[in-house]
Amino acid sequence: MSTQPMGTDKGTDDTKMGAGSLSMAWYGLVSAMFFIYIGASLAQAYGTIDTLIGLAITIVVYGAINRVLAGYALRHSLTVAQFSRTLLGSKGALLATLVFAATAIYYAVFEGAILGYAFQAQFGGPIQLWYAMVVLYTVPLIAGGIQRWLDKINGWLLPIYWGGLVTAVIWASIAHPNGGAWLTHSTGSLPFVAGGPGWLATCAAFMGVWILMMYTMDFAALGRAKDVKFHQRYTFGWLFYTLAFGANSLIGIYLTFTIPGAEATETGVAGALVTLMGPLGLLVIFVSQTRINTANYALGIANLREFGERALRLRLPSLAWVGIGALIIYLLMLLPVVKYLLLALSWQGALVTGWVAIALVHIFFQERRGGPVPDGSLPDSAFPALNRAGVAAWVISAIAGITLIQAGSAWGSNVGSLTTPVLAALIYAALIRLSPDLASDRSKVSVRR
Repeated sequence: MSTQPMGTDKGTDDTKMGAGSLSMAWYGLVSAMFFIYIGASLAQAYGTIDTLIGLAITIVVYGAINRVLAGYALRHSLTVAQFSRTLLGSKGALLATLVFAATAIYYAVFEGAILGYAFQAQFGGPIQLWYAMVVLYTVPLIAGGIQRWLDKINGWLLPIYWGGLVTAVIWASIAHPNGGAWLTHSTGSLPFVAGGPGWLATCAAFMGVWILMMYTMDFAALGRAKDVKFHQRYTFGWLFYTLAFGANSLIGIYLTFTIPGAEATETGVAGALVTLMGPLGLLVIFVSQTRINTANYALGIANLREFGERALRLRLPSLAWVGIGALIIYLLMLLPVVKYLLLALSWQGALVTGWVAIALVHIFFQERRGGPVPDGSLPDSAFPALNRAGVAAWVISAIAGITLIQAGSAWGSNVGSLTTPVLAALIYAALIRLSPDLASDRSKVSVRR
């Protein structure tokens, strides 16, 4: 059974995606409307300057972490599902796969709902119809697999996306000239007990999107080992996050504070673009959501299939899993899940950041000791059912983080997001130092060096 995402080929470098193709496929994620919305939302809550400081720190942290994860996945062709068997054991890895699937599907729901709202704002009609249209046109784009479509789709749509956003900024500045209000917006000093300072709260909010670390591994596993330096530098590193977080957030902040009536809500920015530019604004949103949702659908459904096959023993054709995933996404779009975005981000942060911390510690010890790395094609029987060190570190840190987040205090969410990865890393490091065999990559069959 393959544990690769749909359409991937577990083979030599000759069967992998070229550097340009993989880079273009990955850059589909740069255009998430979420990045535009969250930057504007944080600026309204904490002030523009504090938000920009938090963004700068976030970009540095994301670039550094993904440089490590991408390099490891590229060199060893390991996806999250495959690597998690080493970190958590064959049974414990199922939880990581489920969290990955659920989070990717949640983002597919969120981004799809924004596009549905934009269609309704332009043409009217029932939102349920537009949700269905969004799902139906996206499914064919991912049914053929990541390698076949993502690089081509994103290559065609990339100039339209950035050109449309630049046009929106120019259009807004001409139609509504109001000086530098977007840059000078301030909420005053926010003490720690009230959830501040603003730059720290911004960093904590973006930790809810550490799911991109898992996205990084699954995409990097599609690439060639010989392209490691290129991908670390240009594809998965600071350049990507400067555009994804930095440029998108700046545009979102500017448009929100410039266009009268624009709101930093889940659908507010999309509505503002349609109001400002009409059909052209709708085109920008369509391109944005198509680019990001091809990745969300592909990874969400791939990991849903992985979980279904390994945990539930469901052996279905690929198209059947695409249909199941699409139906789940549509049904969730009918529920008010978008309203709970920030809460979902906090919970996801508590779960995903712990996994990322454990992964980084494991890679550090593994590369320091120079031990062998299990091949991703190994059967589950080659791994213990549970890696006690990994499971203990993940479960304890996640419980601690979620407890702080749900404590009801203004500072709980920030502290919970920041505490989880630190606690996970410390527990995992301590356990494998006390019992080194827990960190070994021993298996019952051959391993990759």
